[in-house]
Amino acid sequence: MAAGTVARDDDRIRALPRTLLLIALVVAISSSLGSPLITSVAITLHVSLAAAQWTLTIALLTGAVATPVLGRLGTGPRRRAVFLGTLGVVVAGSALAVLPLSLGFLLVGRAAAGCGLAMVPLMIAAAREHLDGDRAASTIAMVSVASTVGVGVGYPLAGYLTDVGGIRAAYAVGLVLTTIAFAAAVRAFPESSQPSAPKPDAIASLLLAAGLLVLLLILGEPALLQRHLGVALVLALVAVLLLAGWVMRERRLTVPLVNLRLLRHRAVAGANAAMLVAGAGMYLLLSCITRYVQTPQAVGYGFGLSTFTAGLFLVPFSILGFVAGRISPRVRKRMSAHALLIVSTAVVLVAFVVFAIDRGDIAGPLVAMSLLGFGVGAFSAAMPAVILAVTPAEETAGAMGVNQVVRSIGFSLGSTLSALILAAYTAAGAVFPSSEGYTSAAWIGVGITGFALVIAVTSRARPGRP
Repeated sequence: MAAGTVARDDDRIRALPRTLLLIALVVAISSSLGSPLITSVAITLHVSLAAAQWTLTIALLTGAVATPVLGRLGTGPRRRAVFLGTLGVVVAGSALAVLPLSLGFLLVGRAAAGCGLAMVPLMIAAAREHLDGDRAASTIAMVSVASTVGVGVGYPLAGYLTDVGGIRAAYAVGLVLTTIAFAAAVRAFPESSQPSAPKPDAIASLLLAAGLLVLLLILGEPALLQRHLGVALVLALVAVLLLAGWVMRERRLTVPLVNLRLLRHRAVAGANAAMLVAGAGMYLLLSCITRYVQTPQAVGYGFGLSTFTAGLFLVPFSILGFVAGRISPRVRKRMSAHALLIVSTAVVLVAFVVFAIDRGDIAGPLVAMSLLGFGVGAFSAAMPAVILAVTPAEETAGAMGVNQVVRSIGFSLGSTLSALILAAYTAAGAVFPSSEGYTSAAWIGVGITGFALVIAVTSRARPGRP
């Protein structure tokens, strides 16, 4: 190998941790731009709130659908090309969102930007292959944390820019950030030396993509469950049939899209189950707190915060999430990743209890949001370690891709659950639910998170088992 090539590779490896952290944070910010802008999009483009909601939903859908396919496609020597190509699609999508606005262009752009969510497993695979033990562990933890709690950066940023320059200003910053991330990836994302793997099976990819698309469509549309339950049940059956067909197809393939045997491992199955249930609880609480603090005080509760101020309310969530991710590698020298998963789930449970019993002044929700951030950060840092401890290096992207999809399903379920619970406590003709709705949602969240805690406790891999 030429001396120049060796030097270039060494520079890439040295810059890899900060590059991956930058890209993970940018992807989180870009994907979260949809949520705080929904009302502004509806007003600016003269469309309904339900139509504007798709600027968020479509990004989550494309991210979840693309994740397992890109995880397999990016295994081995193709990883750098797939990573840069996907990030290029994200940049193009961000550019579309800044063009003279129409809902069609905006939705296409948001769908393309959502592909960035599928890049996290490839980043984790790159860190695991190219970094040594401690640097790999800390980098993987921080990438996982940034991809989750980075929304706390995107929310206030989007709210402020929308107030100052409208929604195009907010999306323009998304374009600038993704362009910077692309330039950093071109310079620092390394080639993989792992053996080449066959390309994903087209039929398996289509079955999985279609099944996830239908499932997340149901979860992402609370109105469908509220007003058209029969249609939702039919779609749920379609999703089950598509995913069952995918499983049967996978079992016949020599090189499957997802290693189903690996997913049946006690530790991996338990981690994914905990991710699904805990993710639903985490997003339930996040949704409830952000809605509660924006409720006008004239309703009898709430604090009437603006979109921007409510976004600032998420800053402690992100800060404590990053603090938890930063200290997690040191904590893991005293306890296992599995034990950290249990502790972090317990912290989220405490956050629910705080929100359930102490909402009289703004300090209660603020403490609950801070505890949630710390719990989510520690949980996100521990999850990859639990899964990768029993995962072969060549299956890293695939295994983490499945976990990413499970996380998306859990978050969508939590968001929908919050909407359904609060809708049940909203009187006919009223805009806001009663305060009891938030109390019920909080205690339901305690039950959900308690169930996740039971799963985490009972899913420890037995000593001596491979």
